[in-house]
Amino acid sequence: MSTFSIGIDYGTESGRVLVIDLKGKIVGTSIIPYKHGVITSKLPVPDAPNLPQDYALQHPNDYMEVLRQGIPNALRDANITKKSVIGIGVTFTSSTVLATDNYFTPLCLQTKYESNPHAWVKLWKHHGAQAESKDIYTLAADRREEWLRSYGNHVSAEWFIPKCLETFRKAPDVFYDTDLFIEAGDWIVSMLTGKIVRSNCSLGFKAFWNEESGVPKDFLTAIQPEFATHFCAKLKGDIKKVGEKAGALTTKMADELGLSAGTPVAVSIIDAHSGLLGIGASDKNQLTMVMGTSTCHLMLNDQHHNVPGISGVVKDAIIPGLYAYEAGQSAVGDLFGWYTRQIPVEYETEANNKKISIFQLLEEKAKVLAPHESGLLALDWYNGNRSILSNFDLSGIIVGMTMETTAEEIYRSLLEASAFGAKIICDTYEKEGLIIEKINACGGLPQNNELLMQIYADILNKEIHVSATNHASGVGAAILGATAGGAFQTVKKAVQKMKQPTHKTYFPIKENVKIYRKLFEVYRQVHDYFGVEHPEIMKKLKYRSTN
Repeated sequence: MSTFSIGIDYGTESGRVLVIDLKGKIVGTSIIPYKHGVITSKLPVPDAPNLPQDYALQHPNDYMEVLRQGIPNALRDANITKKSVIGIGVTFTSSTVLATDNYFTPLCLQTKYESNPHAWVKLWKHHGAQAESKDIYTLAADRREEWLRSYGNHVSAEWFIPKCLETFRKAPDVFYDTDLFIEAGDWIVSMLTGKIVRSNCSLGFKAFWNEESGVPKDFLTAIQPEFATHFCAKLKGDIKKVGEKAGALTTKMADELGLSAGTPVAVSIIDAHSGLLGIGASDKNQLTMVMGTSTCHLMLNDQHHNVPGISGVVKDAIIPGLYAYEAGQSAVGDLFGWYTRQIPVEYETEANNKKISIFQLLEEKAKVLAPHESGLLALDWYNGNRSILSNFDLSGIIVGMTMETTAEEIYRSLLEASAFGAKIICDTYEKEGLIIEKINACGGLPQNNELLMQIYADILNKEIHVSATNHASGVGAAILGATAGGAFQTVKKAVQKMKQPTHKTYFPIKENVKIYRKLFEVYRQVHDYFGVEHPEIMKKLKYRSTN
């Protein structure tokens, strides 16, 4: 009988379940869109008030539906029985935070708290904790906290502790009634196994945790003693490493999902980090861009480097024995999708007549433009800046527009802005001693956006190897499931057997490289002016303040 592993990949808008054999062949899939999507305006309850600006919440029941619908669907698609499933792996966007009781029930499902936004899931791109992140950073910098250096000397509003501190300050009743603050990936694993198991990956990258000293309790006490005492008590549970077995599927969940009780469940991993496993980037000196709604720029190395502006460095968080480094851009696929909704109606008509998508039409038109032919330069900060500035008050800019500017010229400038933002990150890595010998790309964007990937190759002036799968994170989760199930002795051996092949390699075009090198000098000036020297300009505009 053949043996298979299940990979469950939770994204921003949907969850994907993959069934994969031990040679890496995807034999079954199921994609389940979240019924409630991303909640940004009102909670899905009667008479809910408007949500504040920068809130991004989700409904935990949507995550459970991915399990209840997705797993049986994927098993049917694969035409296999539950007895042939050797393990389950889970990957999730992060930091996505739940507040639950001791039985893992989210507080938002209680009538008492259904109208309180802080009782709901705070999605990774929830930016309501900006004041908290700034307070944490200021105090940590003043105290010269050693852990701050491992986070690029910055603190993001997207991370775990700022979001929990936000709850403490803005909804103390929710905070005190919460028994567990838990990452969504760890919550799913806990629901499957019936016990609390936290991942060293999410804790290390999003909660100031390290293996030697845990979370910085003394520092949290300096922020607010009451917060520190109660918060640390709400972090109970086992902590295990990526690649280890978290536990076994309970009888209750097995019956619900159509699986066998006792099936091994792997420790969860952050979705972008899982993508490295799926494409086989298990060695040092490789940069992997996991490109979707946002982009994560990940590297592995056998040494610890402190890199300014990155989102963390954690040992054993992806491949045991290696340090994993993370940086990122907050708006990539999100940005391109937003722009397609702004284009003139005649473009929609033309796309419909050609029976192609708006994306395809814009790429078709933008492809004939030469680099910098439009005279436009854009900043891709439409959802703030994650790396290296870590400032979510920043917003987007397009410079150089005239009465002759076309929609495709704007579109191309946004593609270029995304690649310039990636170059800022790559240059920062290399300046600090992390040599980039190879660049891999995976996620929802690279396979279907040839112009985008060629622009990246030209601006980064490096070959870019695009994975043949747009389910790299799910494949990575299945690799961990197979390892937890005992099919492989190590994660690295599992990666070697189950990794996905390369779809296409993009090579830099020398003439384009020269043009973009000069344009990047201008980009850097604009980047530094609005991002370093005068970031208050965008903040005043964003929050409608002239003070």
